[in-house]
Amino acid sequence: MFANTFPTEQEMARLFARMLWEIRAVHFNAVQPYRLSSGMASPVYIDCRKLLSYPRIRSAVIDFAAATILRQAGFEQFDVVAGGETAGIPLAALLADRLGLPMIYVRKKPKGHGKGARIEGDLPEGARVLVIEDLTTAGGSLMSFIEAIRAAGGVVEHGIALFYYDIFPEGRTGMKAKGVTLHNVATWRDVLAEARVRELFDERTLGEVGDFLAAPLEWSAAHGGVASLDA
Repeated sequence: MFANTFPTEQEMARLFARMLWEIRAVHFNAVQPYRLSSGMASPVYIDCRKLLSYPRIRSAVIDFAAATILRQAGFEQFDVVAGGETAGIPLAALLADRLGLPMIYVRKKPKGHGKGARIEGDLPEGARVLVIEDLTTAGGSLMSFIEAIRAAGGVVEHGIALFYYDIFPEGRTGMKAKGVTLHNVATWRDVLAEARVRELFDERTLGEVGDFLAAPLEWSAAHGGVASLDA
């Protein structure tokens, strides 16, 4: 179970950003932007699924997630940990083990046979559920999983994404309006700060990334991507 050590939030964010760079999970390219699933053009891309392949980093990041939740939400606030299909499933198993809690997972869509359920595992009526994802941009997929758990009788007031883009203010506030507090370990600004300290990219690239973080949709539109998330 969790060792109950509590680094500062700033130190956890810095170390997590360093880990992501170390395993080459972070990519900057302002010349040939990445195209995200939303249609946005972006000079940054992150692959948090790589964390699972590095046991020491994986263990430390789950400790960071546990520390974040215990500090910000409390020690006895949850009955179950849930992960969303697919990236959240192994993370939920690891975090549930750290916190000494049962684990369930949520399908993106009901399975096409049997009971057609979206929830897999034992979810008691009224159970307080913590939902974990590897990353979130504006909280849309996370809220989809949360709504499925609520529909099945669970109570969800907290969600955690190990990595939060933190480029759309309405992401966190929108979830709050739906009764969910969003927690995270690190954001793009933490990753950019670590890149500057370690001098991983030239100033032009770092400047473009900074411009994107400040005005993502405007940057996207100027580089061939969508200008609105509704596009």
